[in-house]
Amino acid sequence: MAIEIERKFLVKGDQWRTLGQGMLYRQGYIATHNLTTVRVRLVGDQGYLTIKGKTDNFSRVEYEYPIPGSDAQEMLETLCDRPLIEKTRYRIECKGLVWEVDEFMGENEGLIFAEVELTDENQDVELPDWIGQEVTGDPHYYNANLVRHPFSQWS
Repeated sequence: MAIEIERKFLVKGDQWRTLGQGMLYRQGYIATHNLTTVRVRLVGDQGYLTIKGKTDNFSRVEYEYPIPGSDAQEMLETLCDRPLIEKTRYRIECKGLVWEVDEFMGENEGLIFAEVELTDENQDVELPDWIGQEVTGDPHYYNANLVRHPFSQWS
């Protein structure tokens, strides 16, 4: 069983933009039931199918499998809820950790947050200067919820 341990933060300023290369991600959700999600993701030409369990503190069960990019594209077009999540992801190595900064497009434009995966829920994390408020555990910021309640509709 694979466990994902992750913390999520809002991003402040633009300092982070010069620290990593961005890559386009397109993803959609086939099913969300009892806080379990099934996600299809396309990164470049590579597709992924991911199943995630309910979040408990910073952790949740996660299974991710590579699939052909053409299959992922077809699933995004035909099976996934709308709107799709489109974002540029920047991978930034900082203070011994890899941060993933997601800058959203489309109906979630204007939202930027950073995630860091940990090896243990109690792991100390030294925050870079460009990290703002922690939003770990706030369901508004779950990608699956951004489909149902896009950032552009928040008041």
